[in-house]
Amino acid sequence: MRIGVLTTAALSDLDRAARLGLGSFEWMRFADSPAAPPNADWKPFADEVAAAAKARNLRLSAIGALYQNPLDPPQTERARVIFTRAIEVAAHLGVRTVAGFAGAVIETRLNTRGGNPVCTPLENYLPAVVAFWEPLARFAADHGVRLAFEHCPQGAWHLPVAGYNLLDRPAIWERFFDVMPCENVGLEWDPSHLICQFIDPVANLRKFGARVFHVHAKDAFIDRSLLATYGLCHPGVAEHRFPGLGQADWPQIVHTLLRVGYDSDLNIEGWHDPVYRDHGEDAATPLAGRKLEDTGLLLARRTLAALVPPEA
Repeated sequence: MRIGVLTTAALSDLDRAARLGLGSFEWMRFADSPAAPPNADWKPFADEVAAAAKARNLRLSAIGALYQNPLDPPQTERARVIFTRAIEVAAHLGVRTVAGFAGAVIETRLNTRGGNPVCTPLENYLPAVVAFWEPLARFAADHGVRLAFEHCPQGAWHLPVAGYNLLDRPAIWERFFDVMPCENVGLEWDPSHLICQFIDPVANLRKFGARVFHVHAKDAFIDRSLLATYGLCHPGVAEHRFPGLGQADWPQIVHTLLRVGYDSDLNIEGWHDPVYRDHGEDAATPLAGRKLEDTGLLLARRTLAALVPPEA
């Protein structure tokens, strides 16, 4: 298990990850890269990424194919070809996991009395979700690749309210896994999204650990004073942070990941942190000259490094 970062495959970003002492990365914004459709000759660029990562002692943990809504009809065909290509690239490079959002069917209809809008429950569309993903999952399985769905709600205040990601909470995960026949479909797990829903990440791992294929290392903090005053649906009540600056129990999270047999890395996602994010130079600390986000990454790496066993 290595500690890494979510980043693009640009050489400057890989240099940055290596400079910060990180050991792995998830290839984000894959859909905008030269390896993605409509570029037919993708192998040279994929090989360049692999060589650049190896030269910097970085392991490519996963390919973040697309974080949009594949079940939105205008996006569906594009999403299908992007995930297909990401699976091919992953297989070519020996990467086990391709990640993204499962998406959701968003439909609002009018009731027959009064003409008021009525939202159809998202879980009613589980068959449509399975119909889109099952062929891709079987294609991935044929290539030795797993699909991992991030469970970010994509709703306001980090909550599953008016979002566009069906797999935003454990009750839906259960129903989805019950009806999805493919075993190579699982989660890109992130404790911050659970904390923002008042779910214990450690207990969640104990239940769903076998389905965790990739981890976004991100923390969250619930401001109880704001919560008591304004309720959950208020800006600032649920706040995403770098690991170690929130309320996640990282020693128990890492311990539980190891116990359930997690076989990938901890890749830090920090650009949501309200302080240590990329919005200026951090001239007030001993790390003067580094961007604030770099400082956050170093703090997160220090938090996690004390918990991760050294590689054999």
